[in-house]
Amino acid sequence: MRKSVLILGVAALALALPGCDGGGNNLAASANSAAPIPQIAAPNNGDWTQIVTRTPQGTYLMGNPDAPVKLVEYASITCPHCGEFSEQGGPALRDNFVRSGQVSWEFRPYLLFPSDPGIFLMLRCLEPAAFFRASEQLYADQRNWLARLQQLPRDQQVAIENLPTAQKAAAYVSAAGLDQFFRQRGIPEARMSQCLADEAALRQLGEIKLRGDSEDGVTGTPTFIINGEKSDADRWSRLEPLLRTAIGG
Repeated sequence: MRKSVLILGVAALALALPGCDGGGNNLAASANSAAPIPQIAAPNNGDWTQIVTRTPQGTYLMGNPDAPVKLVEYASITCPHCGEFSEQGGPALRDNFVRSGQVSWEFRPYLLFPSDPGIFLMLRCLEPAAFFRASEQLYADQRNWLARLQQLPRDQQVAIENLPTAQKAAAYVSAAGLDQFFRQRGIPEARMSQCLADEAALRQLGEIKLRGDSEDGVTGTPTFIINGEKSDADRWSRLEPLLRTAIGG
C-alpha cells in the first residue's frame, strides 16, 4: 500500500514525507451521528459536478447524493500520496464518474500533519462550491508550499508548536505561504483570522478523524470507501476498476 503514513509532530516537517500515519490526534472528539443530506434536484444541464455541498458533519459532497455508487475519500491536504491521487485521478473521477450522476464523491478532511488543521480551516472559509477546485490547486502546488514548511528552522518549528491552537493553525498557514493563496480567493484578513480561530470547526475536523479511525478503519491516506466498504485501493489505477465494477461497467 502506498498510503501516506506519518505521526503528527514537529519532526514531521523535517521529513521527506514518504507517507502519512493515521495515528491519534488530540483534536479528535466524539463523532457526530450521521445526519441526512438534503435532497437536491439534478442540475439543468445534467452536470452533477456543479453540485457541491458541505454536509452537517463538515465533509464535502460532490455530485448526486442519490448516486448508486457512493465514494468516500479520507485525505490529508499535506499528504503527498493524496496529492498524487488528485493529480492522476481527480479529473477522471470528476469527469467520467461524478458528472453523470453515477458516482458521488465525499471528501472527508483527515487531520494528519501539523499543517492540516489551519489549511482545512481556511478551505472551510470558502464557499462549498469552491472546495474541490481549491483543494486541487493546493495539491498541484503542494511540493512548493510543503518545501517551505520543511525548510523552517527547528527553533521556529518548536515555537509554532508551542503556540495556542488557533495561533498555531494560523502560523502554519503563514509559514507555508498559503495566506496569500486564500487572499487571492477573496478572503480578507479579518475573515481569515476568524476562520482560523473557529473552535467549533476545529472540533468538527477532529470528529471526522475520529470517525475515520474508529468506524472506517483508516490507517493512512488516502483511504477510499465504496458503498460503505473500505477498499484496498491507494491510487487511481487501483480505484478506477473498482468504481467501474460497482456501477456495472
